[in-house]
Amino acid sequence: MGELTEKCTLAKEAAYKLISVGTITKDKALEAIAEALCANADEIIAANKIDIENAEKNGTRPAMIDRLTLTETRIKDIADGVLEVKALSDPIGEVVKMWKRPNGLLIGQKRVPMGVIAIIYEARPNVTVDAAALCLKTSNACVLRGGSEAINSNKAIMKIMQRAAYGAGIPEGAMNIIEDTSREAAMGLMKMNGYVDMLIPRGGKGLIKSVVDNATVPVVETAAGNCHVYVDADADLDMALNIVLNAKVQRPSVCNAAETLLVDSKIADKFIPRVFKALADKNVEIRADEKSRAIFPDAAEATEEDYYTEYNDYIIAVKVVDGVDEAIRHINKYNTKHSEAIVTNNYANSQKFLEEVDAAAVYVNASTRFTDGFEFGFGAEIGISTQKMHARGPMGLEALTSIKYVIYGDGQIRE
Repeated sequence: MGELTEKCTLAKEAAYKLISVGTITKDKALEAIAEALCANADEIIAANKIDIENAEKNGTRPAMIDRLTLTETRIKDIADGVLEVKALSDPIGEVVKMWKRPNGLLIGQKRVPMGVIAIIYEARPNVTVDAAALCLKTSNACVLRGGSEAINSNKAIMKIMQRAAYGAGIPEGAMNIIEDTSREAAMGLMKMNGYVDMLIPRGGKGLIKSVVDNATVPVVETAAGNCHVYVDADADLDMALNIVLNAKVQRPSVCNAAETLLVDSKIADKFIPRVFKALADKNVEIRADEKSRAIFPDAAEATEEDYYTEYNDYIIAVKVVDGVDEAIRHINKYNTKHSEAIVTNNYANSQKFLEEVDAAAVYVNASTRFTDGFEFGFGAEIGISTQKMHARGPMGLEALTSIKYVIYGDGQIRE
């Protein structure tokens, strides 16, 4: 039996057992995981160091190495995220609603686990912990397949989590990591019908497309983040400057970072020199349209492809637009339906933007960087769904459950 079949089989068997594991046991396991991560931080950092050295040898961009890097502080933050998940209400067994039919049948909707959740993801070892914690809280078994960039980190983290969780009463096989990082292993996981109940890809555009195109198991699409900030003619320009800088440079390698800045033509002469200088001071490469470059000639020329690109780096595309309608058209053409923001004091424009922009999260006068499970109060997220079926936006606990109908009768038969 190959690794993939073996671990998916273990997960399937554990999923049936997890249904009867109570909240108290799950919460004890999550607490044990958080404690174990902190207690074994040196072991995790040593494994992570190997991944970082390999990434540097392979010429990986600094922004991507930042996503890969684990420190004691980051491990503590990850462990705190596990404790936040522990503190959340357990959705399993919740009766969503109940109603009585004229024939006396009492019908209810009850939250139940998905079963086995698989996640294919790239160079972010924190995802290993976030995904396992969320699956555990919702009584789902998980099969995780991270990228080769973080394999040593992921193996160390999983070993520590398994030891802690199983010791606290969680059935063995509930948490699994596929150590084979080949493309063939990923493709195999996409086709594990009968074992995997839901597959979630987390990563760049290429990974998402590969999963969506090739998977035969049910997929929740979590697309890349080509996010925009539109600075309206009625914006507070000081506020706009702070929002643009935060959205672009606070952590440029993540999916909710801004990749394109749209500026209303009415305030372009005032705002573009300020924002371009501020971005340049933060070492951001600016790729701008003709109207923007007429105001700030030092900017590079933007291409059509730039407006489609998720850079995950210190690069931003810029375009001057004639009003909110053109901004919305541009966003809906080029975006990945992730997170979009307008900066304005014009109520009508803000409401138009909220209603007409097609994205999972739409902001008025705030940075796109808030599209995150922690920031939304969900605890650690398992991904940000950009589709419209089942779940959309940051996927917290409820997004990892399904519904079972429970029906009570007293002898009814159908005529």
